[in-house]
Amino acid sequence: MELHAKIEALLFFKGEPVSIKKISEILSVDEGRVRDALIVLKERQNNSGLTIIENGNEITLGTNKDASIFLETMRKDELSRELSKSSLETLSIILYSSKATRAEIDYIRGVNSSFILRNLLIRGLIEKNIDVNDSRRYTYSPTTETLQFMGVTSIAELPNYQSVVENLKIALKGDKENNNE
Repeated sequence: MELHAKIEALLFFKGEPVSIKKISEILSVDEGRVRDALIVLKERQNNSGLTIIENGNEITLGTNKDASIFLETMRKDELSRELSKSSLETLSIILYSSKATRAEIDYIRGVNSSFILRNLLIRGLIEKNIDVNDSRRYTYSPTTETLQFMGVTSIAELPNYQSVVENLKIALKGDKENNNE
């Protein structure tokens, strides 16, 4: 597989901005080759629905500006629908965790949650913040509006709060132990 295709796959998989340095490390190539491959990728995406978005030294996949009318219609449709089972599942993890990283959410759910997190962010149900323990990642937490909508004044008022929190801690502890082996 060519380098530009690997970069495209990596950006799609990550679902969030990735630095050129990190791309270089993951793919074991120097940053100059990554930059050259990004030029090729941008050229190939000229007539595509996707585009490369650069913000300083970070790169992410985005949608082509020509698709904005179509996507806006789709977004409005999504926002008017009820939350899917997977959205409710993800929101529950975030509610009971207070703050959860995407990796933790993915581990608990067993699938990539990028698209669902994006939808929950768009709806204003969660917020994304830089992780205080590692500035290279984000944490997701419920918004005040979400708690108001649910009729609780504190996350601790959620049903079975203590037991669910304990089970989440056990599950995440198992993930950390498996990653340290």
